[in-house]
Amino acid sequence: MASMDQKSALDAGKSTLNLVLSFFPRVDAKASAVFAIDTGMLGYLAAHIPPLASLRWWEFPVPLAAFVLTGLSLKHLYGVAFPNLKGGSGSLIYFSEISKRREAKFVDEFLAQSEPEHLKDVLGQTWRNSEILAEKFRDLNWAFIFMISSIPPWVMALAEFSVRVRTTSPTN
Repeated sequence: MASMDQKSALDAGKSTLNLVLSFFPRVDAKASAVFAIDTGMLGYLAAHIPPLASLRWWEFPVPLAAFVLTGLSLKHLYGVAFPNLKGGSGSLIYFSEISKRREAKFVDEFLAQSEPEHLKDVLGQTWRNSEILAEKFRDLNWAFIFMISSIPPWVMALAEFSVRVRTTSPTN
């Protein structure tokens, strides 16, 4: 198979980079949904927990498990929102590296680069953004697993609190 010429390779590299970048909004949209569910569950549970002084020691593990599992989900959502952005050293494409330069220096360096140098930078950014995207998907997967795992103790805690309210409420 014949290798691509520089122009074709650059076009293919830019296309691949754009394809990788197009997946970021998908991860972020899913993370937003998990965040909404997590915060809703935490808020609802917190609003229905009886006074802590009235709880017996054996009543703590179930709601605590719900809080901890949901907290772990939120921790992984933080990883989705703020992934490790290190890398791309010297890149003329990567925003973090561009921002380290003065405007005129960036413009001069960008215009002075050769086509092979630009191609290498595009391909390097494709690789690095793929790493960042994979990290975001891993964190999203863990956030989802912890959210799903928190549902049984969350339901059990709410049921326990509901029974407690019915048995301790004064009758009319």
